[in-house]
Amino acid sequence: MTTMVRDLPMEERPREKLLAMGAGCLSDAELLAILLRTGTAKESVLSISEKVLARFKETGLTGLVHLAPSDITDIHGISAAKAATIIAAVELGHRLSVRSASKIEVVHGPEDAAHYAMPRFRFEQREHFAVMLLNTKNHILGISDVSIGSLSASVVHPREVFRAAIRFAAASMILFHNHPSGDPSPSREDIAVTQRLVKAGRIMDIPVLDHIILGDNRFLSLKEKGVID
Repeated sequence: MTTMVRDLPMEERPREKLLAMGAGCLSDAELLAILLRTGTAKESVLSISEKVLARFKETGLTGLVHLAPSDITDIHGISAAKAATIIAAVELGHRLSVRSASKIEVVHGPEDAAHYAMPRFRFEQREHFAVMLLNTKNHILGISDVSIGSLSASVVHPREVFRAAIRFAAASMILFHNHPSGDPSPSREDIAVTQRLVKAGRIMDIPVLDHIILGDNRFLSLKEKGVID
């Protein structure tokens, strides 16, 4: 027999626990239970929350970013309205991270560049290749998407990369792409494409300062790895 939230001691109930100790003290299931608010006559809201999270066991919480109502409304106790509440909460979190990142205006090193781009590409399910365009003082002019799909010389051509740089009158650029696996370790193709674009940048007099590979809340700088001189 499942234990209902109303049967828990007051200090163990998710909402009361949050108010007393802060949201950081709650488990993923407890936070989700607060969003869902109620369970069913036979099942607690915490039990239903755990069933929702079990759907994303392989991807973890990042799977919620691409959640559609139909992904969970077959779970007893999850209505379309409750699914919409979860989706809205996830979107608010995403917007907060994007707005926080947008406060970075000048790139002093790979950390600044990665933190600026991470919210935009972290949860993408396909590889995206993009360029961050900078002026002479390393102020960010913008990020321009170049291609979507597996990284290769055929899809990341210098003419596409430098077209954006010329349009923005960029003085330099930083290359980006994400690894949907979450592991930012570079492949041989990543290194080959980087070296090709670095050479093109020298010819165009628009230097490629770095190529940053984004994983799941972590990144790797090919400049720091010695791939770019």
